[in-house]
Amino acid sequence: MGGLRAASPSSPSSGVAMACVVASEVATVLAVMRRNVRWAGVRYGGDDGDGGAGDEYLDHPLIAGLKSLRRRAASWGSRWPGGGGVDPLLYLRPFLDVVRSDETGAPITGAALSSLHKILSLDLVAPGPGVTEAMGAVVEAVTGCRFEVTDPSSEEAVLARVLQVLLACVRGRAAPALANRHVCAIVSTCFRVVQQAGTKGELLQRVSRQTMQEVIRCIFGRLADVDVTAIANDQIGKNQDLEAGELGNGKSDYVCLDNSGDEVGAELGVVQDKAMMEPLGVPCMVEILQFLCSLLNIAEDMDVSQRMNPIDFDEDVPLFALGLINSAIELSASSIHRHSNLLAFVQDELFRNLMLFGLSMSPLILSTVCSTVFTLFYHLRQELKLQVEAFFSCVILRLAQGRYGASYQQQEVALEALVDFCRQKEFMAEMYANMDCDLQCSNVFEDLANLLSKSAFPVNSPLSALNVLALDGLVAVIQAIAERTDHAHQHHEQTVPEISEYFPFWQLKCESSNDPDQWVRFVQQQKSIKRKLMVGVEHFNRDKTKGFEYLQGVHLLPEKLDPCSVALFFRYTPGLDKNLLGDYLGNHDEFSILVLHEFAKTFDFEEMNLDAALRLFLETFRLPGESQKIQRILEAFSERYYEQSPHMFVNRDAALVLSYSVIMLNTDQHNVRVKKKMTEEDFIRNNRRINGGTDLPREFLSELFYSICRNEIKTIPEQGAGCSEMSYSRWVDLMWKSKRTSSYIACDSYPFLDNDMFPIMAGPSVAAISVVFDNVEHDEVLTGCIDGFLSVAKLAAFNHLDDVLNDLVVALCKFTTLLNNSYTDDPVIAFGVDTKARMATEAVFTIATTYGDHIRSGWRNIVDCILRLHKIGLLPSRLTGDTGDDQESFSDSLPSKLGSSTVAPHVLPINTPKKTYGLMGRFSQLLYMDAEEPRSQPTEEELAAQRNALETARKCQIGTIFTESKFLQADSLSNLARALIQAAGRPQRISSSLDDEGRAVFCLELLITVTLNNRDRIVLLWQGVYEHITHIVQSTVMPCNLVEKAVFGLLHICQRLLPYKEDLVDDLLKSLQLILKLDARVADAYCENITLEVTRLVKANATHIKSQTGWRTIISLLCVTARHPDASDAGFEALVFIMSEGAHLSPANFIVSVEASRQFAESRLGSVERSVHALNLMADSVNCLTRWSREVKEAGGEVDRILEGIAEMWLRLVQALRKMCTDQREEVRNHALLCLQRCLVVDGISISSSTWLMSFDIIFQLLDELLEIAQTYSPKDLRNMEVSLLHAVKLLCKVFLQSLKDLSAQSSFGKLWLEVLDMVEKFMKVKLRGRRTEKLHEAIPELLKNILLVMKANGILSNTIASGESTLWEATWIQVNKIVPSLQLDVFPDNESDAVAAKGKPSSPSQEGQTAERPAMAEIQEKARVLHSGKINDWIERVKMRLAHIEKNNLFDIL
Repeated sequence: MGGLRAASPSSPSSGVAMACVVASEVATVLAVMRRNVRWAGVRYGGDDGDGGAGDEYLDHPLIAGLKSLRRRAASWGSRWPGGGGVDPLLYLRPFLDVVRSDETGAPITGAALSSLHKILSLDLVAPGPGVTEAMGAVVEAVTGCRFEVTDPSSEEAVLARVLQVLLACVRGRAAPALANRHVCAIVSTCFRVVQQAGTKGELLQRVSRQTMQEVIRCIFGRLADVDVTAIANDQIGKNQDLEAGELGNGKSDYVCLDNSGDEVGAELGVVQDKAMMEPLGVPCMVEILQFLCSLLNIAEDMDVSQRMNPIDFDEDVPLFALGLINSAIELSASSIHRHSNLLAFVQDELFRNLMLFGLSMSPLILSTVCSTVFTLFYHLRQELKLQVEAFFSCVILRLAQGRYGASYQQQEVALEALVDFCRQKEFMAEMYANMDCDLQCSNVFEDLANLLSKSAFPVNSPLSALNVLALDGLVAVIQAIAERTDHAHQHHEQTVPEISEYFPFWQLKCESSNDPDQWVRFVQQQKSIKRKLMVGVEHFNRDKTKGFEYLQGVHLLPEKLDPCSVALFFRYTPGLDKNLLGDYLGNHDEFSILVLHEFAKTFDFEEMNLDAALRLFLETFRLPGESQKIQRILEAFSERYYEQSPHMFVNRDAALVLSYSVIMLNTDQHNVRVKKKMTEEDFIRNNRRINGGTDLPREFLSELFYSICRNEIKTIPEQGAGCSEMSYSRWVDLMWKSKRTSSYIACDSYPFLDNDMFPIMAGPSVAAISVVFDNVEHDEVLTGCIDGFLSVAKLAAFNHLDDVLNDLVVALCKFTTLLNNSYTDDPVIAFGVDTKARMATEAVFTIATTYGDHIRSGWRNIVDCILRLHKIGLLPSRLTGDTGDDQESFSDSLPSKLGSSTVAPHVLPINTPKKTYGLMGRFSQLLYMDAEEPRSQPTEEELAAQRNALETARKCQIGTIFTESKFLQADSLSNLARALIQAAGRPQRISSSLDDEGRAVFCLELLITVTLNNRDRIVLLWQGVYEHITHIVQSTVMPCNLVEKAVFGLLHICQRLLPYKEDLVDDLLKSLQLILKLDARVADAYCENITLEVTRLVKANATHIKSQTGWRTIISLLCVTARHPDASDAGFEALVFIMSEGAHLSPANFIVSVEASRQFAESRLGSVERSVHALNLMADSVNCLTRWSREVKEAGGEVDRILEGIAEMWLRLVQALRKMCTDQREEVRNHALLCLQRCLVVDGISISSSTWLMSFDIIFQLLDELLEIAQTYSPKDLRNMEVSLLHAVKLLCKVFLQSLKDLSAQSSFGKLWLEVLDMVEKFMKVKLRGRRTEKLHEAIPELLKNILLVMKANGILSNTIASGESTLWEATWIQVNKIVPSLQLDVFPDNESDAVAAKGKPSSPSQEGQTAERPAMAEIQEKARVLHSGKINDWIERVKMRLAHIEKNNLFDIL
């Protein structure tokens, strides 16, 4: 057969092969017929009497036809179909005659049917001339098949052959040639065989049903090839409901499948009109669907045997019909929209029947209905908008909620169907756009989302399959929304303009449902209106006046109410109180009556029976009990019904009277208090002559009576927009609305409305997924929950719903079990074996690392989880680095003593004791070391659990939270830092537990890491970090790990941030003052390392420190180290770096640096060489002063003030060196004197006279102290003071000479000169150990001589006529003669004779005046001595005033 099919029908060899096939089939049929003697031959002619004449045997016409075909088949050759010339009826008719004959038995008929099946299967009947008639003949013959029944098995075989032939007719290449009526006949015959097979064997039952399925598939599979233009809008025969009795098939000796008089064929509506005579097309498909729909309700009128299960009986025929409908829809749904007649049938009758059977008690029927609706939705949702809404509202929601007595199986099937819909990625988005954003539709999306969320909750029972099923749907919806966020860059959000004035918005439609810019704006506007309407409904239900006022305020009703707008509000707004609505419509005021009539006009009662119209009308409100209100309402109804159905009544009064009568009948029949019920005759008699004096048709009234009796008109309808059953009247109204509703909007993969959808379901979704996750242990379900959590997180971050994300984080953290404080022997193993906890932990940190920007309060829970992982040892020892571009961690950057303590412990082996801190802890551990029990070796399960726990911690990538914190938004970053501070806790003065300290240390290090990684946003963090470290420092009285991390973390922050934050340099350096506030014991323990860090800070950032405050802090820290045995060397190293060659000296740090050098020079902890080095630093610093002076003079500007400041700094340097000149160490003391001399005699610094005088005061004080020390202290304490005194007197002389030029012109010069001479006299007369010093006696005359010679050379000291100079001359020599009497002759040899002669001559008047002035000069000298020797305190006060002047004028900043 395969070879024959493959051959081309036009080839000669193919023609010969087809002839062989026909000959073979003829031979087969003849062979079967010859088995029966009846068909062996027929004798014709008479007997001639002699008994010897030859008898003649002639063939039966059936046999003759077969033989004739056999003879002609060989001669046709290539003239077979495709080659042309052979009518298919020529080789089909002999077989058809056998099939039609009632003389043949079952075997012969079966053989003929087999031959027909083979010919059709091999496509020997192909499209061409005569094929239409041939196929029609085949169908008519087979459907009219008659044969004699010999045994049941042969009958079943023939029926099976019939089905095969009919299937071959619709499956072959010639099937398009079948007329519509022939296709209907095929379906009718197949169903009749199915019907008859009910009394036959099970095999025939299965084969017949399967064959009918295949026939339906073949027919509807050809819809895509049907030409739309070839189908005219001709009248198609309407199918009538099948009667149950027609399904029976009485037993008989003959079987006849002829449908000429069969009611089934007639019921199928094979109407001989033009449409049904056309080739296979839409008319036959509509007829078939009508027939299948009629089968759905067939069980209603059939008697059910008491021994038969009603559910099983109700399932059989409807389930079979639904299966056929589903098969038809599956193959044709994609093409139905092209054919208006077929689409109209699907929209109306088919969908109504699906809705009806969707509430069946049979789960099988419900499942099939849902599958069919799913297929229709997938292909035709744009044409089935309101039908889909009704299906979900009246079927899915009704059953899935378990309302109205729905069984568990129904709930499960409904939820399964809903989940199938939810797996369509655009389903929920389209439900929201088309239903929730449509004023006249219910909120399907919101209802479905709530249904899924609630169904996922287990209610007073363990988790069931329904809960997991609902979770699958919920997760599918969330994931679909999350996937659309990937396309967000192509979507721009639109703002919905507020309604500024009322406009008729009820019938507003979108201009273009294909343009996202238009339909997105349209649906958002509609949703905004709908929300306001719902608020208005709430107000109206409480107080109708306030409801109208609100709606007018938001411009949803006009400022002046009109009846039409109010009627539209009543008609199309769901949720209104129907009692209140009925009372309002029945009011007698004029406006309410107008509203009532406008309300009635919103209904379409065309082609609707009176009872159906009345049901629809009264479903929208509750009929009030007052008779006058009832009359007004029925008058409005009757007027509207009469307008649209004038053919039934002569006037509207007739409609009104009949409406009243129907209401009374309804009350009579369905009120339990009415004992005597109205009969049909009573009803008809009551309505005589109401139609303008004539009677209404009896049939019409009778039908109306029984309709009311069977189905009550509910005058108390259900409140709100609940899931009520779909009645016929409601369906008619739905079809009317579907013609006027806005077009269906197909959403694509862009998140146009997701930002409106997700907030609606976010909270319930998180709660539902959390409950399922908490109650399930199955890995697949857990994975689905985690996927849902992550999708929710993605959407919350995308839509900036920070509260949702934080709630999700809090919920997930609970599932990690890390926040559970219950004690376990080994938390690592417990965590490793808990799959749920590990999955939740990974999810938490995935959210933290991916969507951390939007986490706020959730950081606290995340930090708590991190702390728990750290505590049980699952975090690595080096969790984070400081920054992404710095490979050296904070711990590694500390000195070796500090870096040895790790941040987090390594994973502890099983039963490993906890780490102890402090001396006592380690001592206790040492004492009990021998008492420890030997550790047990871990099992394989325990090792696997440890590996699982470690792998989970590794996947979490916790370190990236802190190293990548620089990418967090400001609010999130602040909350992260706050969470770390809160988790660390407030430090206590009394040491807390080791666990608390470890937690605080770990949090502090993470906080420092975050701070260092956010140097550009340090302002956000600095205040909190500084306050936290302050609390640690102020509350710590003993050395511990926490204060250690705090101090060095603070130093590290300063080191790293100083180069980048010039505006915060002072604040950062000021924070280091905390170190100065450390408890003495704490400071002593860490002084060396603190100094090393400060040194490192200075070396790296000296150029960035510019303020006096900053330098004061740094130098203060260095000064502290001067007296610390371990830290002094490092501190001095930093000082050398600052002062060496003036590299980093500035006016801002000059004074404090000099003071620090003095302290290091005074310190006995270092060597003498270090003190000398410190003195050299001080002495060398004067070079900076000279350089600054030179630069100031060159720059110009406020020179005087700046130079005055430099002089003040010079004076402070002098004071510092002066303090070192009395040091007990000989080398230091002598070197200090030399350094002081160097500073005092420096050139290039502009020193005023007053400053020189102050410097001389300092020198005089120093010399007095040296004299006192030399005479008071033991030589053992102060060795070789003679040299120091010599340096001191040289210092005095050289400084005097240095300042001579500046001071000589001052009025106080004489006083100063006498004080110098007085001091020299003291040194000349000083005695050490009771004897004078030779070195001083040798050096002083020469020094004094040099001074006198200089003064002489400069004309300062001379014997002139001027009285003042003469007085200085005489006072000088009086004082000099006390020191070195012979010095005058050496200095002034020419004046010797004059001086001697002057003693003996009488005084001239001028000389007498000079003589008179001598006592006055003597008095001045005496006062100078008193001032020098007795008023040291006055000098000190003067120095203090000078220093205050320096600070007040801020001369350093000026420099």
